[in-house]
Amino acid sequence: MRYFITLSYDGAAYNGWQIQPNAPSVQATLQQALSTLLRHDIEIVGAGRTDTGVNASYMIAHFDYETFDEAQLQQLRYRLNKLLPRDIAIHDIRPVADSMHARFSATSRTYHYFIVTSKTPFEPYAYYFPLPLDFQLMNEACRILMEYTDFTSFAKLHTDTKTNICTITEAGWSQLSPIKWQFTITANRFLRNMVRAIVGTLLDVGRGAITLQQFRDIIEQKDRCAAGTSVPGNALFLADIKY
Repeated sequence: MRYFITLSYDGAAYNGWQIQPNAPSVQATLQQALSTLLRHDIEIVGAGRTDTGVNASYMIAHFDYETFDEAQLQQLRYRLNKLLPRDIAIHDIRPVADSMHARFSATSRTYHYFIVTSKTPFEPYAYYFPLPLDFQLMNEACRILMEYTDFTSFAKLHTDTKTNICTITEAGWSQLSPIKWQFTITANRFLRNMVRAIVGTLLDVGRGAITLQQFRDIIEQKDRCAAGTSVPGNALFLADIKY
């Protein structure tokens, strides 16, 4: 039987979602806890591969095991939350069709990135950016972004990705408070480091370092060296996944 796990995590202590040699990961931590409880080697498959320090307010993973009833699933969720560290929370475990795959069945993913324009000790999950920003101009750049599908300029170099083609269906900035802004981006898939590189380049637009035409040129160059610096991972959240 296949089960979907809905979870969230603070990525600060982990080298991303994916299991890595000699480095802590969310996948390895969850897999070890589930294997311990079920007394069986369990393989966990996640819907995405968040990078080092990146958070998830909504993540889906799947595993295969024998049939549980509803009471057993609730007990498993309770025991998992007791065993896991404070920075990983399990919200739901539910049976799904065997054909469902946490990664390959997903049709879209949404990320949020948060910035604050004034220094504050109360926003540890937001990037403090002290320079004046033109968010209207940044949203114009977002509209340009959605005209394209090849995002090589925002992709991490030397990965095993076979294609840099993605379809972005939503991108834009919204104000949450006098000092806090949220960037939302939705696509069918994302490349390694893509959102952080896009945000860094949009900030270059907002502070007047590059024009909208230069932003367009950066995308068309298909060269990571042409784009802006990647922003820190602590302010990035995987926020939603659609199936």
